[in-house]
Amino acid sequence: MLLVDDSPLASMTNSVHRHTRFEAIRQRLEGFDPGTGWRLVVYEFLLFGFKQGWACLFGALMLALLLGTHYLYPADAPLARYDFLTLAALAIQAGMLGFRLETWGEAKVILIFHVIGTVMELFKTAAGSWIYPEPSLLRIGDVPLFSGFMYAAVGSYIARVWRIFDFRYSHYPPRWAVWLLAAAIYVNFFAHHWTVDIRYLLFAATALLFWRTRVHFRNWREHRWMPLLLGFFLVAVFIWFAENISTFARAWSYPGQEDGWEMVGLAKLGSWFLLMLISFVLVSLVQPIRGPEPTK
Repeated sequence: MLLVDDSPLASMTNSVHRHTRFEAIRQRLEGFDPGTGWRLVVYEFLLFGFKQGWACLFGALMLALLLGTHYLYPADAPLARYDFLTLAALAIQAGMLGFRLETWGEAKVILIFHVIGTVMELFKTAAGSWIYPEPSLLRIGDVPLFSGFMYAAVGSYIARVWRIFDFRYSHYPPRWAVWLLAAAIYVNFFAHHWTVDIRYLLFAATALLFWRTRVHFRNWREHRWMPLLLGFFLVAVFIWFAENISTFARAWSYPGQEDGWEMVGLAKLGSWFLLMLISFVLVSLVQPIRGPEPTK
C-alpha cells in the first residue's frame, strides 16, 4: 500500500523545498553521468558524502562552535561563552534562511525541536541527569538557551536527509501506533525518575512495529533500501559521537565528568535510539511519508 501525505502543511513545505540554493546544485550532480564501473562507484560515494555533509550542516556548525569556543573563547570576555553560543546559533539560523540554504519547513522543524528539547532539558537538569557548568544570562532555570539548538540540529539533519535522498517507505506501520509509541517514549524520559523504566519494553515495541519497514533512498538515480531500524541505529551512533565531542568541549557534563572528561557510556546509545523515533515522528509533520516508486 502506498502512503501519501496530502495535507496542506506537507504540500506547502514541499513547494518551499524546491527553492533552496542546494536544490539546483543537487539536480546538476544527480544529472551528471560519470559512466560505469569504478567511476560510477567513486562518483556515488562522493555524491553520498556531499549530500550527507549538507544534511549535517547545522549540526556540524554547532559542533565547530563548541570546540572552537572551548579552546579559543577568552575566559574574561564580557559575554559569557554560553550566551555567545546562543547568539551564534541564532545568527547561523538567520543566515541559512537569508541565503536560502535552508527551507522554512526545515526551520519549523528546528523550532519544534528547540521547544521540546528545552522542556526536557529543564526537567533533566532539575533531576541531576546532567549539568551546564558555566554561567550565562540567556537561560531558563539551569538551562542555557543554546542547548535547544543541539536538539534542533538532530531535527534539522533528519528533515534535510529525508528531502535530499527522497525517502520512501514500504511496510510502514499504522500512523496511530507510531504516534502512540513516540508519546510513550517521551513520557518515559520523564516518568522513569519516579516509576519503573520501561525502555526495554519500548525497544521491543519499536522492533515489533518497524521490523518490516524499509526506507528507500535515492543517492544518484535509483532508489536503494535499508531497514529503517538500522537507519535509526546508525543515526543514534552518529549522535553519540557528537555527544562525546560536546561533553569534551564542556557544553554540558554528566555525573562523573565534573573533575575531567570521560567518554559517554554506550548505554546512552539506547536513549538516542529512542529519541530517534520521536525525532522521526516530528519530522513527519512537515515531510510526506510516501511509498516506493512503482517498478518500471
